[in-house]
Amino acid sequence: MRRLTVELAERRYEILIGTNLIARAELIKACLRTPRIALVSNTTVAPLYRERLEQGLEKVGVGLTPIILPDGEAYKTWDSLNLIFDALLAARCDRATTIVALGGGVIGDLAGFAAASYQRGVPFIQIPTTLLSQVDSSVGGKTGINHPRGKNMIGAFWQPRLVLADTDTLKTLPERELAAGMAEVIKYGLIRDLPFLEWLEANMDGLMARDGDLLAQAVERSCANKAEVVAADEFETAKEGGRALLNLGHTFGHAIETGMGYGTWLHGEAVAAGMVMAAELSRRLGWISRVDVDRILALLQRAKLPVRGPGLGSKPYLELMAHDKKVIAGSLRLVLLKGIGQAVTYADAPAGQIAAAIDACCDA
Repeated sequence: MRRLTVELAERRYEILIGTNLIARAELIKACLRTPRIALVSNTTVAPLYRERLEQGLEKVGVGLTPIILPDGEAYKTWDSLNLIFDALLAARCDRATTIVALGGGVIGDLAGFAAASYQRGVPFIQIPTTLLSQVDSSVGGKTGINHPRGKNMIGAFWQPRLVLADTDTLKTLPERELAAGMAEVIKYGLIRDLPFLEWLEANMDGLMARDGDLLAQAVERSCANKAEVVAADEFETAKEGGRALLNLGHTFGHAIETGMGYGTWLHGEAVAAGMVMAAELSRRLGWISRVDVDRILALLQRAKLPVRGPGLGSKPYLELMAHDKKVIAGSLRLVLLKGIGQAVTYADAPAGQIAAAIDACCDA
């Protein structure tokens, strides 16, 4: 089992990475205030892993209240959040009850937001079951739901007490979901870890073939990168750089997700196309070369990710991007590349240049 610690100003928690961790109920029990959890999962993941988790918890004397939601980004809404609250209230869950998220990023975000809100805050544990959630959304405490005008626009910062990343769950992951998670893995190399990017270039074929040891290494290195960034800027308040750098490709990508309808494009697919747009804009600003852009394209294509966005038109993209959380005082801060492995936040890109980069990277 690999072990990382997220060190924050007022708290710390562990990320545990390994095989068969879902059956290790004692790891969960050690984080509980009382021997009771509310398990939030969905109709796809629960049939695969709920029984194993429940049996382990029973052996260590922990009771479980199941809350099973529909599967999909389209359900990351107030209605789903209220289903969680209804179940917690019906089961008379108190402030010592721990909410456990078993699923991908949607479940983690919903359960985390519920934990941040229910009775003004209850403990929370993440058991991410997709590559994307293991390397990104389960770490760092961002929770929330979508709004028709923008992705993740309503939510809270709420840190988990434990992240349990069982890499066995990646064996049952559809190929499209595996690829979507790889977009976030590649992102860490692009923004701050060139040696990791070079390692990914050398090992991408094995990763996509689900080599267990390679995947565990990729999850660990990704989580280590995110933990360092989050520890330095937990609430994304740094004026330059900081946690915002984790959003490479996300402003463009969120526009794709919102514009196409939540769930049409997977988050990682939209981020991949968004990273290409960010790279192309960086090239147009004179910061990176065409060779650099082609290098990024090649790695994303090897990960079976889209490298062109849908043809919404640059004007709709810009309108959707204007609702992004990184807009401050009317100024859109984009995460761009000064070089491979060197990301910056930049608020002075001309609208015409942004539009040209979008048009160059989208289908007609």
